[in-house]
Amino acid sequence: MVFLGSEVFSVIRFSPAATMSASDDDLRDLKENRRRKRRNSLLLLLLAGLLVFAAATGGLYYALRPVTLRIAVGPPGSDDQKLIQAMAETFDRDRNAVRLSPIVTEGAAQSLALLGASNADLAVARGDLAMPGEAEAVVIVRNDVVVLWWPPGLPGRVSKKRRAPKIKAIDELEGHRLGVIGTTPANIALLRMILTESGVAPDKVAVTQFGTDQIEKLARDPNLDAFMTVGPVGSKITADAIAATARARGEPKFLPIDVSEAIALKHPLYESEEIPGSAFNAKPAWPDDKVETVGASHLIVARKSLSETTVATLTRQALAARHRLAREVPGGPHIKKPDTDKDAALPVHRGAAAYIDGTERTFLDRYSDYFWFAILLLSGIGSAGAWLRQYLKRDERDESTELRNRIMTMISKMSTTQSVEALLVMRRDVDAIIRETLEYHDDGAIDEEDLAAFGLVLELFDHAVADRRAALEAEPPEPTHLCRARAVVEH
Repeated sequence: MVFLGSEVFSVIRFSPAATMSASDDDLRDLKENRRRKRRNSLLLLLLAGLLVFAAATGGLYYALRPVTLRIAVGPPGSDDQKLIQAMAETFDRDRNAVRLSPIVTEGAAQSLALLGASNADLAVARGDLAMPGEAEAVVIVRNDVVVLWWPPGLPGRVSKKRRAPKIKAIDELEGHRLGVIGTTPANIALLRMILTESGVAPDKVAVTQFGTDQIEKLARDPNLDAFMTVGPVGSKITADAIAATARARGEPKFLPIDVSEAIALKHPLYESEEIPGSAFNAKPAWPDDKVETVGASHLIVARKSLSETTVATLTRQALAARHRLAREVPGGPHIKKPDTDKDAALPVHRGAAAYIDGTERTFLDRYSDYFWFAILLLSGIGSAGAWLRQYLKRDERDESTELRNRIMTMISKMSTTQSVEALLVMRRDVDAIIRETLEYHDDGAIDEEDLAAFGLVLELFDHAVADRRAALEAEPPEPTHLCRARAVVEH
């Protein structure tokens, strides 16, 4: 308050430089905070991007990596074991989607036991063996046929002492001794079923089993009146056994199984087959004409729970590789498709059936549900990202609101402004606030509605500045003694 004479004047001291300095400091602090938050936001976005990239890379690797299936096969050194080993190596060379890891067992029974205990994904076994409940066919490796024959003579010196019996049909085997190549109980069960259907009491036929490495012993055993093998028509074991008995006891005579069709009807696991003439030897022809017999399929079986896509791919690969496998191991060309009829004795895995019947689902059919889920997931991620962005920008929104309130404060103080220079200082402050607000908008901290509200405040500010400028220009100049008093107060 300054007293001059009898008048009292209220003098307001206004320093534009001080006001501008304070405003600049505030804006500088806001910019620094904003830069720091922007850096933090960029780091969070970078981290989120790295996590998404890592997840996508991991998912792609998981989707494209080959599937390795454990396959039980035996015994060691058998044709089955050689075939599966060659198949596994072929799949590895071709970099196929499905690979095989062989587990060598003592025989088909152990292979099926591993499959039933879920210690193997696949197994190689004959179809008439006791299968685990969840075993289903994938491909047929080969068809085994029963070969029965009798020799016309006896080995060595024994032939001088007694004559060999003549056996012209299966029903004449009663009371004789039969040698069976192969120690698996399945061969004995098959023989007993053939004898029963042929009207022969199985207990009336004595049976002796020999290992595949005992062919010469079998051929020279004088107590044996007939022989039996079970294997593919081109089996080396069968051919060697027939040749060995021919050398020791004369040219073989083959026994037809006349009831093969009846057996196939009563026992669906078996099929009626024919052994073509000269199948085991050309000169002389063994046999000299086709022989009716019974056959059983040797298959690759899989667990029912195994993926449909995986089994379909395995079936495609196995059937495609059979001709190449034929050049490496015997039995490769015998790989063929199983019967996919619903009433088949051994059900076919749904994946193999889909490929064989041409009903295999396409990529979109298999993964359409995943695509929809991915779209929903991405939509949710987008919404979550938008919310996260708004959450991270909440301080900037508060700062933009504070800037708008500062303009409103300037408008309320506009009526006390005493000079045009003070209006110019306010104008510069508002210009800086406008720049900050537009940067907030570009960063997504504020939306169009907030920007529209800010525009209304700016419009009010412009009107207030225009009105105050007009009022200041319309006021008369101050008297000289008031100017001197103002100067005294400012100094």
